[in-house]
Amino acid sequence: MTGLPPGDRVAARVARTAAFSLLAGALGGAAVLAGEAVVARNRRYAQPELGLALRATVGRAGAPPLRLVLLGDSAALGVGVDRLGDTIGGQLAELLAEGPGGRQVHLSSVGVSGSRSTDLATQVARALLGERPDVAVILVGANDVTGMRRPAEAAAYLGAAVHRLRHAGVEVVVGTCPDLGAVRAIAAPLRQVVGWLGRRVARAQTGAVLDAGGTVVDLATETGPVFRADAGTFCHDGYHPSADGYRVWAHALLPAVVAAAAVTPRH
Repeated sequence: MTGLPPGDRVAARVARTAAFSLLAGALGGAAVLAGEAVVARNRRYAQPELGLALRATVGRAGAPPLRLVLLGDSAALGVGVDRLGDTIGGQLAELLAEGPGGRQVHLSSVGVSGSRSTDLATQVARALLGERPDVAVILVGANDVTGMRRPAEAAAYLGAAVHRLRHAGVEVVVGTCPDLGAVRAIAAPLRQVVGWLGRRVARAQTGAVLDAGGTVVDLATETGPVFRADAGTFCHDGYHPSADGYRVWAHALLPAVVAAAAVTPRH
């Protein structure tokens, strides 16, 4: 290096310093993300308050019946609230019962908190036990993101579940991975990374669900801005939705669920 002209030696030192700075920045950024991941994992999160399954009948006696089942993760159970009426299933059932051509909704959930798309096969088997449901709503994807599941792989399991339900004659509505970039329990910049991964999962889910004959509701696009703007859409843990958050999701899902219910027998 000593044989280089002075100008070249300066340029080489600048390049070497820049390389070290970039490496230090990358390592520092990785350390920040790793630290935030540890903090996020060790937070105290809301736990299921309503047992492992929800069952209720909502609507006036004599109204056309509708068997509605929820599958998926903690959202399908309503983790974050302690009243059945505040869960997404309870709110959907109320909206279906009170809306035009009100139905008597027989609501159930086979969702399990912490579930990933790989767990849907077992849930589908439970959902199809006994009397066949008319409409299934699937809410899954967040745990695929936090578990670093490849989007295409997670979507394939979801698509298989949708196909199996459709083959059994069940109408299926899927709420794709919500906007994880809105979650307050995860600090920036990890929040932005998780949000980006969530969008990748949601895109893969959309293709798989449509190919399997299901209906897709893009929860991130339709409701993400509300969750980003209003902290009250999250429960105390800053991760799971509150009653208001589940209400936002229920209204986003409602048109697709109404359309699915319209093709089911009304007797």
